[in-house]
Amino acid sequence: MKRQVAKGTAKYIVGEVKRFDQKNEGFNRGLWDPALKPLAEKFYGLVHPKDKDGYSLKDLSFRDAAWHVELEFGHGTVNHNWGMYSWESKLIGLSELPPGSKLEVNNPARMSQEIKKVAKFLGASLVGISELDRRWVYSHSYDFETGEHRELELPEEYKYAVVLAFEMDYELVKTSPTWLAEATEGKGYSMMAFTTSMVARFIRGLGYKAIPCGNDTALSIPLAIDAGLGELGRNGLLITPEFGPRARLSKVFTDLPLVPDEPIEFGVVEFCEKCETCAKYCPSQAIIYGKRTTQPHNISNNMAGQFKWPVNVDRCFGFWTRNEGSCMNCIRVCPFNKSSGWLHEAVRWLVKK
Repeated sequence: MKRQVAKGTAKYIVGEVKRFDQKNEGFNRGLWDPALKPLAEKFYGLVHPKDKDGYSLKDLSFRDAAWHVELEFGHGTVNHNWGMYSWESKLIGLSELPPGSKLEVNNPARMSQEIKKVAKFLGASLVGISELDRRWVYSHSYDFETGEHRELELPEEYKYAVVLAFEMDYELVKTSPTWLAEATEGKGYSMMAFTTSMVARFIRGLGYKAIPCGNDTALSIPLAIDAGLGELGRNGLLITPEFGPRARLSKVFTDLPLVPDEPIEFGVVEFCEKCETCAKYCPSQAIIYGKRTTQPHNISNNMAGQFKWPVNVDRCFGFWTRNEGSCMNCIRVCPFNKSSGWLHEAVRWLVKK
């Protein structure tokens, strides 16, 4: 059983936390860092379909179709305030409202439940709400296409983060690291753009401000932890009670009056301290064994003041390049990535031990 606690991300903080510069994110480093630039040039170059399950031309087309909405209309994997992740609505609704129309929110708790219902109706698998902790907002934005690098500050009126999680297909994740597995990843990102933009539009229609975000603008995992969606695992991912690490994350920042959810614990950190399965089956050995640390592998980890298992982004991306596609082996082999039943009960029992 998951239990509510008061710690949230405080469980992983041991000192002053410096805001992360988006320029140092692994994919962005591929544009300017000599250590990753050759890998990025190869990764974004030609791919070669093979006569092999999971790597055929049909599999590649399936993957690219799943990514289409994100790549064509979203860009939340790399850019902020663009396309479906624009900070303001470009179009009016089906009908116009009088200027200044605004819903009076007398019951933020009820409004919180309603926003969750709307988000799930529009496609989210899980929804949580946290106060906007500005330590998790990027210190600088970095435009993947132009290389523009500038300071990033959100207006003070944005008080809350509505965090959305999108389940990835269990059967397709089992095919990792093939292009078939990458298709459910792509669909996750496309659903992020699709749903997150509509949630933001709903909030704006009530007369409030809303900033939809994918991987841009702020770190998703700590916001999701504070929103009560899960805990941080050895593989560097959010582990949810419902899907384990098999979920993609987005968020909407808003001034709509809401009530934050309480963070939860269900034994992830304790279990990960004993389980090293993801590290064992990582093709690039990018996941560390042993205890948590405050020491980073490189600038992509932003480890100052944080106590966790850092993932070696350079090694991980190196395998992606050799594989001509992404990898989700650390998700596939995670014991929390299982259907509900006896195994989850066994995991909980082991955690107690």
